[in-house]
Amino acid sequence: MNKISLKGKVLVAEPFLDDPNFRRTAVVICDHSKEEGTVGFILNRPIEMRIDEVVEDFPEFEAEVYFGGPVKTDTIHYLHRVGNLLEGSTKIVEGVYWGGDFDKLKFLIEQELVKPDDIQFFVGYSGWADGQLEDELNLKTWLIEDMFSNYLFKTDPFALWSKILIHKGDNYSVIAQMPDTALLN
Repeated sequence: MNKISLKGKVLVAEPFLDDPNFRRTAVVICDHSKEEGTVGFILNRPIEMRIDEVVEDFPEFEAEVYFGGPVKTDTIHYLHRVGNLLEGSTKIVEGVYWGGDFDKLKFLIEQELVKPDDIQFFVGYSGWADGQLEDELNLKTWLIEDMFSNYLFKTDPFALWSKILIHKGDNYSVIAQMPDTALLN
């Protein structure tokens, strides 16, 4: 069993994973503990809605919302780079923070101290019970890579999965360039 923490890592779906929830996804891990299990967010599934369209009484804000995962899809979560301004934030890796005081976040947005490119919102999350993710890792369902803030703030979400695999090199860089529909041939 894997005893190291995966917090701050990216799980990259192995190239031929068929699960529609996670096919060709990159999932940042925000919490990983034996007692609580694992929580993460899919970084490359925008849902073509803005946060002010999803959350009532939210300031006008042109930030896209992403599908974070199939667990509790009636919840909103956020990753950002303004941990120095937002109390209650949890540092995930350098330049990436999770959560924080929601009312303060709305205030910071209204004051234009937080811009749309400083934050990503997620509907739902990806979660694994204690031991479940370790079982999937043993089955080689996921590749584990380091998380970089550029994955969240500077990379086209539709290209993220491929970019991570290309960066990994070897056979992965070839597989990353295969069209998703290649399996249908």
